[in-house]
Amino acid sequence: MTSEAVERMRIDKWLWAARFFKTRSLASEAVDAGKVRINDLRAKPAKEVKPGDVLHISIGQAQWIVVVHGLADKRGPACVAQQLYEESAVSRAAREGQREQARLTVEPGAAIRGRPTKRDRRRLDRFGG
Repeated sequence: MTSEAVERMRIDKWLWAARFFKTRSLASEAVDAGKVRINDLRAKPAKEVKPGDVLHISIGQAQWIVVVHGLADKRGPACVAQQLYEESAVSRAAREGQREQARLTVEPGAAIRGRPTKRDRRRLDRFGG
């Protein structure tokens, strides 16, 4: 899937091909919103990425720091997409820590099913301030 003739590629297309986002428009919106930085610089969707670039990607609460290893001219299977980049050990450890923290914490409204009662509402207000 990787093409040797392609030396540079738009960042939004690369994010889509590397399966960070489901659609190219979602990738483009994330880049516009400043959720993606190339070599510590804010980028626009048309900014070109090349092998060796370091990307900082924020998706929800997750933070990714990846080094671009390859470019793909089209979106392929996940196993091929994972070969396009290498995630840093610091990034991987931080995401694992966030995942573990989310697993251990209980969301305050998780026990409420359906519409909250007056008592449930008071508990939620007391918790939230």
